[in-house]
Amino acid sequence: MQTQLKSDSMVSLQNIYKTFSPDSVSEVVLFSDFHLDILPGQFVSVVGSNGSGKTTLLNMICGSVIPDSGQIFLKGQEIGAMKEYQRARSIGRVFQDPSKGTCPELTILENMALADNKGAFYGLSRGVSRRRMDEYRTQLERLELGLEDKLSVAVGSLSGGQRQALALLISTMTPIDLLILDEHTAALDPRSSENVMRLTEEIVTEKGLTTLMVTHNLKYSIQYGNRLLMMHQGHALIDAADEAKVALSTDDLLEQFNQISLEVGN
Repeated sequence: MQTQLKSDSMVSLQNIYKTFSPDSVSEVVLFSDFHLDILPGQFVSVVGSNGSGKTTLLNMICGSVIPDSGQIFLKGQEIGAMKEYQRARSIGRVFQDPSKGTCPELTILENMALADNKGAFYGLSRGVSRRRMDEYRTQLERLELGLEDKLSVAVGSLSGGQRQALALLISTMTPIDLLILDEHTAALDPRSSENVMRLTEEIVTEKGLTTLMVTHNLKYSIQYGNRLLMMHQGHALIDAADEAKVALSTDDLLEQFNQISLEVGN
């Protein structure tokens, strides 16, 4: 199919409809004529209660959930017909579960080598070159976790914070158009969460990555990024960018959450 440009957005969702369990007593119309445009370089924090559509939004962009109708564009190309693995060539994703995003049975070196060759053809070779190993150590040093001296250690033996930091690093090793952060600090202790968020900001800023971060941490949603969305029942109740986002506080978000709770009878 001929590629089609859709404005100057990095990500564009147009006329999205998505219903779960249609024609049943459990039917939920989550998205109805939903639109969203994310500009290149925007770091968008997404908050919302359970069932608000946050994770479904990510899954539709990544391809693990298919909308009933509508179009999704990435860098001007309509990607609705692309499989999830095809989209993964242009989209890096870090999941909530530290056990995802890395291969626990493989070493740090093997995980990084796999990430380094994402989308490339594998041939018969003698392994990773010394030059690449030195580069991997340099990249690991920035994590400040001592992993640069543990290249031969299996990833499954690392702590959750170490694995999540490594997953963040390897998801951005090759050029990508979009970084998806799927509650990537939710399973971590406070200290590990702060470290992973520090690394997130450094990597996103350094590489100029367009980023979509779903989080339950209101402090992080205020502190990080240059745009904030609050989702509710498949709609953006708040969409604040740049100066408007800077003016927001956690109290503003809590007030909106409380209003939602009153409206739904909680």
